[in-house]
Amino acid sequence: MTTAAPDLLATIVAATRRIVDVRETAKPARALAAEQSRTPDGAAFERALRANGLAGGPRVIAECKRRSPSKGILRAEYEPAAHARAYAKAGAAAISVLTEPTFFDGSPDHLREVRAAVTLPILRKDFIVTEYQLLEAAAIGADAVLLIVGALNQQDLSALIRAAQGHSLAVLVEVHDLDELQRALDAGARIIGVNSRNLRTLSVDFDVFAHISAELPSELTTVAESGIRTREDIERLNSIGYDAFLVGERLIAQADPGAALRELVGP
Repeated sequence: MTTAAPDLLATIVAATRRIVDVRETAKPARALAAEQSRTPDGAAFERALRANGLAGGPRVIAECKRRSPSKGILRAEYEPAAHARAYAKAGAAAISVLTEPTFFDGSPDHLREVRAAVTLPILRKDFIVTEYQLLEAAAIGADAVLLIVGALNQQDLSALIRAAQGHSLAVLVEVHDLDELQRALDAGARIIGVNSRNLRTLSVDFDVFAHISAELPSELTTVAESGIRTREDIERLNSIGYDAFLVGERLIAQADPGAALRELVGP
């Protein structure tokens, strides 16, 4: 008898719900709203990702994260604000900041630090399952949030997209297969992220990009996520319709993340 492999996504979502309950008890939504000092600029995030081919360089969302479940510690000396400044100087279109604490060593404070350091649009990268997390994202300085289709039922996915838009947050809706793509479209997604990594098993399949790209409506903004290592990868993905590229491990694990980004987006 074989034992089913653990579902990592379900494990992370369950942990997230417990952690968010604790945070919401400690700081209710009213207190979060009182802390908010700026209105998110979701429109700026969306504009930053729309490319005219590769004119002016690829549109890269450069990611700040200390750890990943698949690779462990990516950077022992992790300084989100410094990394974000380096990314901005190297030509990033936007910055992604991991705020999930248990599996990625993230924190909402990391995004606050990045917001104070750069003017680029910022994506809160986390496992968003409640509207409270959207209020958090707005309060800590995010312009956009990630919603993972595989982590949400259809009712919650649709409701969170609407709620995020109501808070002026852009929404990057992440899919891994065609069924999830249809769910994202049915929920009203305007920015689709295609993740080549299966978040349940952590396996990466670069062919997922081509498999899904043929079904992506041309009017949407599209982002390729995970497994992107070289400028050639970006050129190939752009040729099949992707507007922007979210890159994390390839950059943050290097001695100089800014130089690594310049190598990726340079001529």
